[in-house]
Amino acid sequence: MPATQIAALDLSALAKAIAEGDVTSEQATTVALDRLDDVGRKLNAVVRLDRDNALAAARAADRLRASGAALPPLHGVPLAHKDLFYRAGHLSGGGSKIRTDFRAEVTSTAVARLDSAGALDIGRLQLAEFAMSPTGYNESLGHALNPWNTAHVPGGSSSGSGVAVAARFVTASLGTDTGGSLRHPGAMCGLVGLKPTWGLVPTDGVMPLAASLDCSGPLTRTAEDAARILSVIAARDYLAGLGEGVAGLRIAVPGGYYRELLHPEIAAALDEAIATLASLGAIISETAPPNMGLINALMQLIMGVEAATIHRRWLIERPQDYADQVRARIEPGLYYPATRYVEALSLRARITEDWIASCMGDADLALLPAISIPVPTIAATTEGDPADIARVIGQLTHCTRGINYLGLPGASVPCGFDRAGLPIAFQLVGRPYSEATILRAAHAYQDTTDWHHRVPAAAEIN
Repeated sequence: MPATQIAALDLSALAKAIAEGDVTSEQATTVALDRLDDVGRKLNAVVRLDRDNALAAARAADRLRASGAALPPLHGVPLAHKDLFYRAGHLSGGGSKIRTDFRAEVTSTAVARLDSAGALDIGRLQLAEFAMSPTGYNESLGHALNPWNTAHVPGGSSSGSGVAVAARFVTASLGTDTGGSLRHPGAMCGLVGLKPTWGLVPTDGVMPLAASLDCSGPLTRTAEDAARILSVIAARDYLAGLGEGVAGLRIAVPGGYYRELLHPEIAAALDEAIATLASLGAIISETAPPNMGLINALMQLIMGVEAATIHRRWLIERPQDYADQVRARIEPGLYYPATRYVEALSLRARITEDWIASCMGDADLALLPAISIPVPTIAATTEGDPADIARVIGQLTHCTRGINYLGLPGASVPCGFDRAGLPIAFQLVGRPYSEATILRAAHAYQDTTDWHHRVPAAAEIN
């Protein structure tokens, strides 16, 4: 199979092709490494590749297949992940100057589970400095570039993961989400970015930002691929029932807060997506959210305190090695009273119940914007008046950050493009541990639309 055809395969198709012998793991891994090393570096999506070990592992995978042995579900499929996921003995810089030389002593459970499922770990991908930006901002290592338009941000903090999957370098990538960091690159790169229920996927062996909010999950082209990855890293089956459709499924559409910043192009795309789901048999209702100002404030307090706790010593000893934008977001966490932090944690269960009652009612899912505005340029998020930059960043996280405080699962789903050719997405949110329902609805939508099949020009697939 030619390299261009291999690059065009999604995760499910590539796993099937390798298992059936239509493509060897060595071929697929060589294509992924070559594309990452070439176009991936041009888009600043790559931190580190492990070519020799990856190719050796691919050859071993091909020998195992030739032996006739039973194969695990992701046998021989090359993947690369956000540079927060540890592998024992390997570097993990967290997008920072400070951890440039940090070498992990453990392997993250999520990565180890992918190993057991037969996937190959071929490298680490760019991210925002210390995972502290919804745009992918990284002053010291450079910004990853959106493959749909390189003047625009790819979303963060899992920026390199979003770029690498959207541009067809790899079929899937693990990222993390503390305030939207899987859903942002999913929305801005045209992917499914799945934030699981807090605690569903182990986060040990992943550099934390705020442990009470952090989630690990996949970025993929399709809901089916997200279900395959989640089945492995959560050790549950998310493929069963994926194709059951949405007939009779109740989907709530909250107004108020979730519509107040909505750009007309985004609103039109979301309304069309809602109409598509309704045409497939989903039952649509309108709801109203509770006080989101309180939820966002409590989320910010928890993130600030927990991040500042991790960074306190570095802030004292190496303040010059932080970008100003990053340091400015972490330092306020040093000054919150401990009583307010404990209060924010203790209120979560009740506030989550209130949000579900208000935004979902008796519905199975809520459909929200993923981001409320068109994908901004890098210049709009890095240059000019700091107040203007902060306003844009606040708009990007408007619909995502509260979901992390609530601990609920959510996924970005591509649903169109704006006039500038940048992706638009909606967000599906469910009750705790309702990932199967989210993926089922996303899969049904993708079965009848083709937004996820579009390929950015920067992918250079001819």
